[in-house]
Amino acid sequence: MIPNEETSGRKKEIEGKLKQEEEMLTFIKESLDKSDQLTNNMVSILSSFESRLMKLENSIIPVHKQTETLQRLQENVERTLSCLDHVISYYHVATETERVIREGPSGRLEEYLSCIAKIQKAVEYFQDNNPDSPELNTVKSLFERGKESLDAEFRNLLQRHSKPVPPILILDLIGTDEEIEGQEEGILEHLPEGILQDIIRISQWLIEYGRNQDFMNVYYQIRSSQLDRSIKGLKEHFRKNSATPGVPYSPIVPNKKKDTPTKKPAKRPVFIPGHEQDSRSRHHGETMGEKHGTPLGKEDVLDFEIDTYMYCISAFVRLAQSEYQLLMDIIPEHHQKKTFDSLIQETLDNLMLEGENIVLAAKKANSRHDFTSVLSIFPILRHLKLLKPEFDKVLQGTAASTKNKLPNLINSIETTGAKALEDFADSIKNDPDKENSMSKDGTVHELTSNAILFLQQLLEFQETAGAMLASQESSSTASSYSTEFSRRLLSTYICKVLGNLQLKLLSKSKMYEDLALGAIFLHNNYNYILKSLEKSELMQLVSVTQKNPDSLYREHIEQQIQTYQRSWLKVIDYVSDKNMPALQGAKLKDKERQIIKERFKGFNEGLEEICKIQKSWAIPDKRQRERIRQAQKTIVQEVYGAFLHKYGTGVSFTKNPDKYIKYSVEHVGDMIERLFDTSA
Repeated sequence: MIPNEETSGRKKEIEGKLKQEEEMLTFIKESLDKSDQLTNNMVSILSSFESRLMKLENSIIPVHKQTETLQRLQENVERTLSCLDHVISYYHVATETERVIREGPSGRLEEYLSCIAKIQKAVEYFQDNNPDSPELNTVKSLFERGKESLDAEFRNLLQRHSKPVPPILILDLIGTDEEIEGQEEGILEHLPEGILQDIIRISQWLIEYGRNQDFMNVYYQIRSSQLDRSIKGLKEHFRKNSATPGVPYSPIVPNKKKDTPTKKPAKRPVFIPGHEQDSRSRHHGETMGEKHGTPLGKEDVLDFEIDTYMYCISAFVRLAQSEYQLLMDIIPEHHQKKTFDSLIQETLDNLMLEGENIVLAAKKANSRHDFTSVLSIFPILRHLKLLKPEFDKVLQGTAASTKNKLPNLINSIETTGAKALEDFADSIKNDPDKENSMSKDGTVHELTSNAILFLQQLLEFQETAGAMLASQESSSTASSYSTEFSRRLLSTYICKVLGNLQLKLLSKSKMYEDLALGAIFLHNNYNYILKSLEKSELMQLVSVTQKNPDSLYREHIEQQIQTYQRSWLKVIDYVSDKNMPALQGAKLKDKERQIIKERFKGFNEGLEEICKIQKSWAIPDKRQRERIRQAQKTIVQEVYGAFLHKYGTGVSFTKNPDKYIKYSVEHVGDMIERLFDTSA
């Protein structure tokens, strides 16, 4: 029984599960049917939407195309209207701009240039599109008037605002490079900044659209005039202050040792420090106008002219540099050198002419043997040579004729100076032997003092004088001469002058009838030469080509002293033992007494005569004078003392000894002490 119950239960369980599965399948089928129905509905909706969308598209596309066409038509119309407005505007340009053009660009340059630009565009339009239009002639005429007004404005601005540079500023500019190390170089403002910008703007327009170079000619003419006036103003400044106390020179102007060969120092501008013997001074009044309130003499006038010329040359270089800086902003690059060349030409020509006039004056002075005046060209030559590198730099790119002007002047000065040096040496050799030119006391001859003074003055210009001499040498050595070579040439020249002087002094000494006075004359001159050489660098220069020149002159001096001392031999011979009889005891024979009397008498007369004559002679050198006196005093006293002791007091040769023994040994010494002294 139990097994059947179990089977029946399982059967029911299986039947229940099957029923559930059938119900699930039924539910799934129903769900699928609903899904199919929904899908069909969605497809139907989408198909309907697609159909409607296609209908809408078919309706809108034609409208869109029509809109695009309308937009293009509108744009074409607008462009056409714009072109018409643009074209029509060209017909109104003349009317719109005529008033501005008529009134000119003064005070409204940018507005004026804007109007000119409109006119230019109108000209271009009518030339391209309607060349026969009367409007073309109108705008062309207006454009030309505008261009002429710009030319005139360029000229007016430049002329109205270009002023000569004040002398004080020029002197500051000269002094900047010299004195202020590490400070920015002095810059001149030739034109106010606003005016300069207007001039630059106009020049740029004229360069680009004006198509002519007239404004460049205007520029160089106006600026050339101002450059020339600046230099002339500097000259006038020096002229007015040459004899005025408290000269208002700029505090930074370099003041240097005087180059002109005179005894009074003055100050000059030199651009390269450390050359030759220039020394600096910072004193305000130590200028070439320091002869306060006193009239200028001939030498002072010459100094003034030389100083002024050298300052003007220095000023020209500085002003030319400044002018070129200004020109670079205004003149197109490819025209700058030519315009600058034209700009500086007048001032440069005036300075070169002035230099040639100085050379001509030096030649005339040389022809009349005024060699001190000739020396005035030496500082100029030195200054020009020191300035030449800067000069060449400033004139770089100018015409060859312009660049050669300074070298030609330098060559002219060198030739003139070298000839003057040679003529001076020849003048020493050829100086006429005139009796009235010889001093009565045998002192230093004027020829000697003048020659030494000339040579001493040359010391200020050793390199310059040596270069002058070297410039006349034709040897290959001279073509590339060095400082040492020029120094040797100068030494040779000085030795030549001294040699000529010595020969001429020997010739002049023979004009004295008294050989002793001739010896004193030579002694004084040789001693003067020696002392002058020793007190200056002349001795060092002479020693370059001559060994021991001081010893040579001392030998000459000693020879003349010995020659002078021989003039006393006749006096000394009276009191010497020469030809005296041998005394035989204390008692003298009449003949012996007479000989002693004649000896004392001859000595007395000879001593008195020679002292009287030589007292008026001169030996300016106190040391030499004392030396010669003492030497002669020693010789005479020694011989006279021995004679007096032997024959004056040792024997009785007369009943009246005071008649023959007039002078004691000390008295004789006192008389010799008064030689060469007219006041004794």
